Amino acid sequence: MDFKVLAVGDVVGAPGLERIRRDLRKLRRSYAPDFVVVNGENAAVVGITPDQAEQILNAGADVITMGNHTWGKRVIADYMDECPRILRPANYAPQVPGRGWNVYETKAGTVAVIDLIGRCGMDYGPDNPFLLVDRILKQIDARIILVEFHAEATSEKLAMGYMLDGRVSALWGTHTHVPTADARVLPRGTGYVTDLGMTGPRESVLGIRPELSIAKFRGDIPERYRWAEGATKIEAVLFTIDAATGRCRKAERVDKWD
Repeated sequence: MDFKVLAVGDVVGAPGLERIRRDLRKLRRSYAPDFVVVNGENAAVVGITPDQAEQILNAGADVITMGNHTWGKRVIADYMDECPRILRPANYAPQVPGRGWNVYETKAGTVAVIDLIGRCGMDYGPDNPFLLVDRILKQIDARIILVEFHAEATSEKLAMGYMLDGRVSALWGTHTHVPTADARVLPRGTGYVTDLGMTGPRESVLGIRPELSIAKFRGDIPERYRWAEGATKIEAVLFTIDAATGRCRKAERVDKWD
């Protein structure tokens, strides 16, 4: 039996939330995924609120993953403890709220999801994700294991992909908001893509108004980032997994642009 997983790129601001509310259930009907994971760490541009998390879950997500902006909205802290369907990076310091991985019941049995954050060019993630994931995997007996690696460097994501090839069902990268053209199945059966992309404003710099990013790189007086307006997009990857073996059979992009 095939088990399909739809992994959706970082939701940015009100335009990204609106696109999720409008189209995620349509994608579920069109592609019939059995499990949907959405990165929501930029729903408030920097961070996410409990209300925004509920909007994403009610729109059809099974799990929300986070990244370096997990604590951008401090009101999420209690929600992290209460809701098992939102994950923050597992290699955050152990005293912070929430969980970095969890196991969920599905029609194919248990499915584990692990959220990790990279260390190259990032300010967070005190624990080495390459060492931590080994320890986590020893605690999991689910056949289908999904890993999100929220990281800046493509080399770090690729290295993690090859290290976990054959040990997890699928691994995808987030954070850079730009989709990569390398969705594939690695040699030992792990579905992989370096970056999913993003969900939000199409004519933008990573979801933000282009003029604000241009001003930053010019060295102008800093301004608060605001999301761009206009047409939007969803960028995602669909992984088709053999439920009996946990190996991925196919990884294909699912990108919807206005």
